[in-house]
Amino acid sequence: MAQVPFPSNLLPVDGSPEWMSRADNAWQLVAATLVGLQSVPGLIILYGGAVKKKWAVNSAFMSLYAFACVFFCWVVWGYRMSFGEPLVPFWGKPAMSLNHAYLFEKAFLGAFPNATMVYFQCVFAAITLILIAGAVLGRMNFYAWMLFVPLWLTFSYTFTAFSIWSTKGFLSKMGIIDYSGGYVIHLSSGVAGFTAAFWVGPRLNKDRERFPPNNILLMLAGAGLLWMGWTGFNGGDPYIVNADASLAVLNTHACTATSLLVWVILDVIFFRKPSVIGAVQGMITGLVCITPAAGVVEGWAALLMGVFSGSIPWFTMMVIHKRSKLLQKVDDTMAVFHTHAIAGTLGGLLTGLFAEPRLNTLFYGAANQYVGFFYGFHSKRIHTGFRQMGVQIIGIIFVVFVNVVSTSLICLFIRLFVPLRMSEEDMEIGDEAAHGEEAYAIWGQGDKLENSSSKYGSSLYDDVEAGAHKKKHGGVVEMM
Repeated sequence: MAQVPFPSNLLPVDGSPEWMSRADNAWQLVAATLVGLQSVPGLIILYGGAVKKKWAVNSAFMSLYAFACVFFCWVVWGYRMSFGEPLVPFWGKPAMSLNHAYLFEKAFLGAFPNATMVYFQCVFAAITLILIAGAVLGRMNFYAWMLFVPLWLTFSYTFTAFSIWSTKGFLSKMGIIDYSGGYVIHLSSGVAGFTAAFWVGPRLNKDRERFPPNNILLMLAGAGLLWMGWTGFNGGDPYIVNADASLAVLNTHACTATSLLVWVILDVIFFRKPSVIGAVQGMITGLVCITPAAGVVEGWAALLMGVFSGSIPWFTMMVIHKRSKLLQKVDDTMAVFHTHAIAGTLGGLLTGLFAEPRLNTLFYGAANQYVGFFYGFHSKRIHTGFRQMGVQIIGIIFVVFVNVVSTSLICLFIRLFVPLRMSEEDMEIGDEAAHGEEAYAIWGQGDKLENSSSKYGSSLYDDVEAGAHKKKHGGVVEMM
């Protein structure tokens, strides 16, 4: 049979060898950039708008600094520690990712070069640190943050990334399912953020009691970038342009929409007010919950996961948080523990229940190894289903343990050199004390005009973290 010649634009050349798919490479670069836009400017403006006016610059700058610092550390040593040759079963050997000979080689997965994979994985590492920042906004010493970012990337993130995502990691070999970072990114950032918040200490009492967003519309713009950017976050993880990538994208948005709606409905039922900030929280928990499962569950399961992600984190934030002395003691500014640690854990467990064998085979390329618990019963592979749930639980325990220990040690180490928390005097001032700059040349801290709050009512989420403590009166159900 005569061979059909390739069109001239598809012929292999030095910069595009036979093993490389130009379509896959193009999509991977686009997906990586979408994830990058979630951080810069997505979380920059989300944080900048969600905090009190005096902390807008500091909060945005913590995100920008983290993105730049992670990028430098990633190409110099971080990538190879996360995806290179094993040093121990949970950690890779440090090495640079700067030589073009290495960067032009085929990546460990996918039909594109290492350069693309380094970039793609870098933006995931960067957003993880920025999510951690959400727990310590409004009081962490910026000099301590400058040290925290490279240390945590090196001695925490690389552990979980290598163990779960590297083909040579011990949890990867066990068969854990983490499609796009429910464990590596969200559970890690939620636990690490909560732990860091414990060691850094709380904001000023008056800031904890009253921390109104300075610009809700700006916050919504950041939230929109975060949501749409998740198309690349989950759609890029098959490392190939195929139907599974399309399924992952569709499941992501279906789960997120459902979660947002459930959260808003619960706010209306119990507080008689649909909160915009609450809707953003529901959006985030939906995105987080579907992440470990995006391309390996059916559409109905994605909707069901949205119901759980819009209700269980709502309950932990609005009810359990109020009753727990530990949760009230730790000042988690943006409620990262609930939106990422709780939602990430939920996603990991639900993935173990709903993972569909054929979709797992399509994603992992291994038949009969990855079987969700319910499908194990249905197909009489009960042992395989039980085993999958066991591996998912082991992964949760490992990520929690690593992040509590490593984050605590890093914080204790940093405070030998600089205070973790700003001084009381500097916290009274905010941005001007920390950076000599202010976000807005206007008076006040976002407080409403006199009597406007009593006349029109205040937001249920004036303080994202303290929203669980707030008792509403006048026709609103009190959570007891």
